[in-house]
Amino acid sequence: MALVGLEELRAARQRIAGVAVRTPLVPAPWAAEGERRLWLKPENLQPTGAFKTRGAYNRLAALTGEERSRGVVAQSSGNHAQAVAYAAQLLGIKAVIVMPDTSPAVKVEATRSYGAEVILVAPAERDALPARLAEEHGYVWVPPYDDPFIIAGQGTVGLEIAEDAPAELDTVLVPVSGGGLIGGTAAALKLTRPGIRVIGVEPELAADAQAGLRSGRRVEWPVADTYRTIADGLRTPSVGVLPYEHIVTYVDDIVTVTEDEIRATVALLARRGRLVAEPSGAVAPAAYFHRAAETGGQTVAAVVSGGNIEPALLAELLSERPEPKGAPVPKVTSD
Repeated sequence: MALVGLEELRAARQRIAGVAVRTPLVPAPWAAEGERRLWLKPENLQPTGAFKTRGAYNRLAALTGEERSRGVVAQSSGNHAQAVAYAAQLLGIKAVIVMPDTSPAVKVEATRSYGAEVILVAPAERDALPARLAEEHGYVWVPPYDDPFIIAGQGTVGLEIAEDAPAELDTVLVPVSGGGLIGGTAAALKLTRPGIRVIGVEPELAADAQAGLRSGRRVEWPVADTYRTIADGLRTPSVGVLPYEHIVTYVDDIVTVTEDEIRATVALLARRGRLVAEPSGAVAPAAYFHRAAETGGQTVAAVVSGGNIEPALLAELLSERPEPKGAPVPKVTSD
């Protein structure tokens, strides 16, 4: 199985230029702990609020004219859904999106706002229905992660980090769901700055990727288990086949964070970093604050993968002030 290389990554960067935002690598001096330093990659600033814009546009822009005329179908808890809908709108392609009925309303509404047809199903049906719709209607299936164009598009995050990071950067933290983001980002970093360690981060309640990396085989968790986490974008039961090959080739380790740590980090990023992150987008920074012994590193970059959070949930998390666990968290002071 061929892995995505620099040629595919650089072609993706050219393809998505002017559509996906080249997000900055932002220093977080408020997060310094002794000699440790944190930089944040705010993918919540993308047009659809998450990194998924990169992969979705790269996939759709590469379709032939005949494929575009057939329309596309995709499945997603929300961020890939919005990205495919947005890319399809820009390119004049019909889009049908299958979403679990547990998806946050803000993500469902945003997907529809880009003109896509949204079909809500039970979580267990999300990954099965697109294949049937593709067969029945001739749609081109655009998977959320198990596709080389998707992986290459998401991997442009890694190209940008490699170019923008200080010379002393030694560790990059990336969230893990289906594996497209970490697979592509890790490939880009290892192929351009091989001395950098790449650490995946996922919720304890959806730790299939960690189990797979450490066991040497892809592991699948029951949907009922992964849907316990507040990080709705990371509830995938297993990483994809192609992303898994990238993970075992390029990723150094995968660590997990608790629900309390995710919740606290969403609030911390908003208060101190002035960044709105959804729970899924907060897991990588959460590992910096709470898993320092496991992740290591003195100069660390963490990907804030998305910011599509329900306003009510953000208000709830901002009202919480839990005692920090693990590594010290900077104290919040009034401005």
